[in-house]
Amino acid sequence: MADLQEYKEPPAFNAPSVVIALVAAIFAVFLLQAYGGRELSGDLLIWGSLIPARYAPAVDGNIYFFPGGILADLWTFITYAFLHGGWTHVIFNAIWLLAFGTPVARRIGTARFLTFYVICAIIGGITHVVIYAGELTPVVGASAAVSGLMGGAARFVFLAGGPLGMIGTGQTGLPGAPRAQASILQALTDRRTLIFIAIWIGMNLLFGITGLTPSGQIVSVAWEAHLGGFFAGLLLFGFFDPIKTSPSGGPGNVGYGEWKG
Repeated sequence: MADLQEYKEPPAFNAPSVVIALVAAIFAVFLLQAYGGRELSGDLLIWGSLIPARYAPAVDGNIYFFPGGILADLWTFITYAFLHGGWTHVIFNAIWLLAFGTPVARRIGTARFLTFYVICAIIGGITHVVIYAGELTPVVGASAAVSGLMGGAARFVFLAGGPLGMIGTGQTGLPGAPRAQASILQALTDRRTLIFIAIWIGMNLLFGITGLTPSGQIVSVAWEAHLGGFFAGLLLFGFFDPIKTSPSGGPGNVGYGEWKG
C-alpha cells in the first residue's frame, strides 16, 4: 500500500493567482477612471458601463443610440463589472472578491472560476436591465459577480471538509475529511447555509432600499443586480463543481490533499 502523503494546511492568506489578477484588473481600471482625466473617464463610462436604455426606449420616451452598437450592447454585460463609482466601492468589492473568490477558485479551478464569475456578472446585469428597462443611469461595479461567488461558496463552505464545515457541529476541524458534493438540495437543507442566505438577502435589502453604505454615504445601490448574481451563483454552481458522486452514489472520496500553493 502506498504511503499517504502528509496533509498540509493551506497558507492563511494565499489567494489563488486568478483571484489576485481579477482584483488587480479591477483596481487598474478604476485608476484609469479616477486619474486618467475627465475625457477618458467619460469614455470608459459610456463604452463600458451597463445602461438599460441601450436595450429599450428610455423612460423619457426617447430612443438613444450609444457608442459601440450591438457589440457594446453585448460586452457591457461584462465590462460594467470592472468599473466602479469610487474608492469605497472598489475597495469593498475587492475585499469580498478575495474572501469569497479564494475558496471558490480553489475548488473549481481557474477556467471554471472565470467562466462562473462572468456568467454571474451577466445574469446580475440582465436582472437589472429587465427591472429598470429604459433607465439612463449607468450601472457599474463587480458586486453582482462577487455576489455570485458568495452564492456559489454557500453551496460548499459549510459542508464537511469545507472552510466553515465545523461551525455548529461541535468539531474543532476536519482536515482530512473528503470534499463532499455541493448539491443544491444539501445546501438548502443545511440550517447554516439558510441562515447565511437570509442574512445576505437582508443586508442587501437594507442597503439597497435605504441607499446606506458601510461608509455612511447615501448612494444608489443596484441591489437587484446583486440578487440576480447571488442566485445565479447559488443555483448554477453545480454545473462548475468538479466534485462528482462516486459509483455508489456518495460524494466521492476526493480529499483536499497536499497544498500546492
